[in-house]
Amino acid sequence: MATDSPGSARKVVVHLRATGDAPILKQAKFKISGTDKFAKVIEFLRRQLHRETLFVYVNSAFSPNPDELVIDLYNNFGFDDSYSNLSIMGLN
Repeated sequence: MATDSPGSARKVVVHLRATGDAPILKQAKFKISGTDKFAKVIEFLRRQLHRETLFVYVNSAFSPNPDELVIDLYNNFGFDDSYSNLSIMGLN
């Protein structure tokens, strides 16, 4: 987890893991602003995988509402502050 300055938006490291027959991404970890909605993660995956239909889960447990803020998901379901803060899986 990183912050650029006290007034800047908090960044969250997202780790994407493919399951099933989903293709593996070249870059599985990236930083996203905590103020971004989960829908931005879904759209990113759609562009990267060239697929319209995706099933995206947090911590292999549930699929959040696309309107959820990434920082809220991290604060409630994130783990291991020094590494992959938010585990998101993409299935096609």
